[in-house]
Amino acid sequence: MKKRKNRKRVLCIGHSTYDITIVMDFYPPEDKKYKVDTIIESGGGPSNNAAYLLAKWGTNTHYASTVGYDLYGRRIKKELEKIGVKTKLMELRKKFSTSVSYIIVNLSNGSRTVLGYTAADMKLNRKKIKMKPNVILVDGYEFDIAMRTLTENPKAIKVIDAGRASKETIELSKKVDYLVCSRDFAEQYTNQKIDIKDIKGLTSIYNTLVSEFNNIVVITLGEDGVLYKVDDTIKIMPPYKVEPKDTTGAGDIFHGAFVYGLCQNYNLEKTIKIASIAAALSVTKIGSKQSMPELEDVMKVYNRDAK
Repeated sequence: MKKRKNRKRVLCIGHSTYDITIVMDFYPPEDKKYKVDTIIESGGGPSNNAAYLLAKWGTNTHYASTVGYDLYGRRIKKELEKIGVKTKLMELRKKFSTSVSYIIVNLSNGSRTVLGYTAADMKLNRKKIKMKPNVILVDGYEFDIAMRTLTENPKAIKVIDAGRASKETIELSKKVDYLVCSRDFAEQYTNQKIDIKDIKGLTSIYNTLVSEFNNIVVITLGEDGVLYKVDDTIKIMPPYKVEPKDTTGAGDIFHGAFVYGLCQNYNLEKTIKIASIAAALSVTKIGSKQSMPELEDVMKVYNRDAK
């Protein structure tokens, strides 16, 4: 299947980290030594992974982020450029060390544990982005430049990957057209627990987010699917069932594929379905960049299920 070329310019703004994934058959108890047979390395971060997927799927993608002027920072930049992401807006700073995430993958149940380091004051020097994107994806990091870019591009389609309800993410969420948030964000912001069997509770949580942020709300629920609203009806789209090996990057891939759907002018349900399939296929492999599915494989599943 030939990738659809789209002239829309996508700008992803956010966090970059270098992921070092340690693969084990169990979660290691403390105060012992273990021999590790498999280590996988790649760039990571919410908008970083989304940008990579978008370029992989043939989208005109630009990326703004900060990394250190070091080995990991150069690897992240080169990795993005190799897949086709335009990195002119990235800054490699001598002042900082590139953020690092150590990820322990437990093959026995597909879970992952992340230990991350990011310098507290690490952010882009630039005050303004001159390009005029058609679609903007932010992830709660690089707050100043993200806020300014969202504000100065009223005609752009604006999306946030809201992973947690930090002050910065909440403020950015008020400026977007699509609030695509995690279960954690929804629960933290509304102070209500999500129970997919509690329709009244789900309706309360969803309506609270819509009334507070005044945008289209999509809540990702992991293995419970995706909560959204179409034609005044709140729905849960069940996940595409797979046997998980590693969930690293699955949420980032969902957001990247969601933006792809918007670029293709798909309706909301088709966009969510494609994003859900992409995220599901990714967890069948280990790593973030290494697990990203081909567009052809995602569309095969979508077209088969649509029959």
